[in-house]
Amino acid sequence: MKKVSKQLMAFYIAQIALALVIIVLFETDVLPVGVKADDKQSDFVMVALMEIISLGAAFLGLRLFKFKPIHDDLVSRPERAMWKWGMSRLLILEVPMVIDTLLYYIYMNTTFGYLGIMLLLCLPFVFPTLNRCLDETRKE
Repeated sequence: MKKVSKQLMAFYIAQIALALVIIVLFETDVLPVGVKADDKQSDFVMVALMEIISLGAAFLGLRLFKFKPIHDDLVSRPERAMWKWGMSRLLILEVPMVIDTLLYYIYMNTTFGYLGIMLLLCLPFVFPTLNRCLDETRKE
């Protein structure tokens, strides 16, 4: 389980680092900011789409291990299931966060920033420490 925890932690940190790299690149004007800021139609569509995806990701990412089939899988084969479902949970939360970060700078719309921050605030609740991985694979 220690190996799985380290792999999940590496992915967890890598995605946050990716979001930080995106922020640094845009803030230092290496990448152009607001290239689609005038395209209000695509802005509206992307905001609507990312609101649905981000809100759904926050709910699903935080509740994923509570679903009975997933919890039973975690209890019956802890290491393989923890890697599979732990990685799925991190993907569910962190990929939309990175996309929201990128879209914030492309459209310069604060809604994307708030959605990204919301997902970032969900991450401490799924921090993949060894103790958390062991606790989530116990039958309760």
